[in-house]
Amino acid sequence: MFPFEFSRAADESAALEAGRSGARYIAGGTTLVDLMRETVERPVSVVDINRLPYRDIEIDSTRLRVGSLVRMSDLAAHQEVRRQFPVISQALELSASAQLRNMASIGGNLMQRPRCPYFRDVSATCNRREPGSGCAAIDGYNRMSAILGTSDQCVATHPSDLAVALVALDAAVVLRDSGGDHTIPLAEFYRLPGKTPEQEHNLGTGQLIVAVDVPVSPGTRRSGYLKVRDRQSYEFALCSAAVALDIAGDIVRSARVAVGGVGTVPWRLPAVERAVAGRRVGPELWSSAAALAADGVNPLSGNGFKVDLLRRTVERQLTTVAGLL
Repeated sequence: MFPFEFSRAADESAALEAGRSGARYIAGGTTLVDLMRETVERPVSVVDINRLPYRDIEIDSTRLRVGSLVRMSDLAAHQEVRRQFPVISQALELSASAQLRNMASIGGNLMQRPRCPYFRDVSATCNRREPGSGCAAIDGYNRMSAILGTSDQCVATHPSDLAVALVALDAAVVLRDSGGDHTIPLAEFYRLPGKTPEQEHNLGTGQLIVAVDVPVSPGTRRSGYLKVRDRQSYEFALCSAAVALDIAGDIVRSARVAVGGVGTVPWRLPAVERAVAGRRVGPELWSSAAALAADGVNPLSGNGFKVDLLRRTVERQLTTVAGLL
């Protein structure tokens, strides 16, 4: 680990000032500390923001607002969240071990860095870590890599389970800087790698994530998260699916579907959503809609199996969520 300066922000203004000076924010530290230990991240200054007041969970008739410093375990256990937004609770509980969930913050979870082994190996080439150095995964070990949203610069999957659920629910992040608050849809917060994979998101220097807003809408209660992985214990997704369905009688009024483990960002599936809207529920519908999930895939030498896995995962979760009471 490289030497760095550590401090604690006494209040929001101090945190924002430190951020404008280039300091890195830390809350639970479950990602940043690991990357610093591996010398992937080498910040000169680190600022603890745990004294800031972003710890509330508020639900009314229009939205759920979650403070960015709420711990993953607290949000997952919140009874109204479990009742009205089960997909969020399930995504959180499948994200990490209980010990990590007790420490990790919601804001930190959304800001996770890639889990590609080449990103975390400083002896390997990685355009996210060192722009212009190359992407070792494209011709190397790429079983866990993305098949959607990739470029010739990067094929790393996005690591957050929670982000997949939130993108499916049209969530937005609230950012704060010296000019006030700025709200941006989470789906627009993350950036595709393109030619600049080192630019992973639209959080500016000197900005803080202060909250996440999730609109209350028909279908959020009939929702769920499915995570397919190599082992049942703590592991990152080979493929995951967040599904929310609004069903009246036996007709799907609307659907929201997003997937993880296969995209460079949390990946929404509008073609699948359109395919089921207005249709009568049934196995044939889920199968035909799920077949559209793999539109636009670009598999590599080691992850072609994810194409069929993606379709099967979406079909299974549509079937499961449609069967919920």
